[in-house]
Amino acid sequence: MSKRDCYEVLGISRSATAKEIKKAYKRLAMKYHPDRTKGDDALEEKFKEVKGAYEILNDTQKKATFDQYGHEGVNQQGHGGFGGGGGFDDIFGDIFGGGRSSAMRPQQGSDLRYNMELTLEEAVHGISKEIRVPTLVHCEQCNGSGVNKGSDVKTCGTCHGQGQVQMRQGFFAVNQTCPTCQGSGKIIVDPCKKCHGEGRYERSKTLSVKIPPGVDTGDRIRLSGEGEAGERGATSGDLYVQMHVREHDVFVRDGNNLYCEVPISFSEAALGGEIEVPTLDGRVKLKISAETQTGRMYRMRNKGVKSVRSHATGDLMCKVIIETPVKLSAKQRELLKEFENSCASSPKVHKPKSEGFLKNIKTFFDDLSK
Repeated sequence: MSKRDCYEVLGISRSATAKEIKKAYKRLAMKYHPDRTKGDDALEEKFKEVKGAYEILNDTQKKATFDQYGHEGVNQQGHGGFGGGGGFDDIFGDIFGGGRSSAMRPQQGSDLRYNMELTLEEAVHGISKEIRVPTLVHCEQCNGSGVNKGSDVKTCGTCHGQGQVQMRQGFFAVNQTCPTCQGSGKIIVDPCKKCHGEGRYERSKTLSVKIPPGVDTGDRIRLSGEGEAGERGATSGDLYVQMHVREHDVFVRDGNNLYCEVPISFSEAALGGEIEVPTLDGRVKLKISAETQTGRMYRMRNKGVKSVRSHATGDLMCKVIIETPVKLSAKQRELLKEFENSCASSPKVHKPKSEGFLKNIKTFFDDLSK
């Protein structure tokens, strides 16, 4: 064994912590590992030197002896550079996934997602719907065990029930999943005829899903245990029902509020009045103020959507659009001309939009002429 100072070999100070010692060893052992150095005798000796230094500094008793008496003290106590102890296996268990592991546990079933389309009315009021989901279910014939009735399982002869086998690579012993039992540690002698030893099989199942009032696009409902069945009787995953609300012909939803456009006539806008507007619960009356301009928004409180979370109810926002009549008769045209002339000759009649627009245009051209 090398007589070089162990701390010098690992490139650390004498005050290095256990964590720093381990980190230094990992770095150097990977650098000089024989599988990487491809038969270079000098580098292989370097690897042995690094390993020997770590064997001493990783053991509290050996380290204390080395710090006081050096290599001679360690050798006199019978601690060789390649002595026993679990430090080497433990450190490379971290790197290569080895270690003292037992058979793999059966994996829980995967979660599933189902995309559900709803109308706005269904989303707002809530509904119960049946869905059909293709999935893996536990085999009822063998209760998910994969074993035929009256038969049993035996311990895997390759890994002796550990689920892993040890593969040697140069100076390393690397644990790998047993190829015979696939990590279970058990062998099914007589597999179930229905599921062929899998413990589960494919089947479509029908579920009833209750959609609460107020859901929106992006919301999802979790159905616990309705996902894929787990391996060999392990618990099932969950099913997530993802909501998507289709566009509506009349309303646009924004959070808990609904928006719609309501056409009104010129005379209704000028004189005011009462009109009917739609809601998701039927028609209601909306009072239009006199001299209403196009684009004005009227709020109808508590006529929107009831939140699925806070239970607060939104509003219905009605945007009025003044509609220009078409296909006028000659008499109607004459009456409109007469009305327009009377407006022009009356100083009391104002056109807020037109007057504001003309004022801005005048200011614009005045600024250009300066």
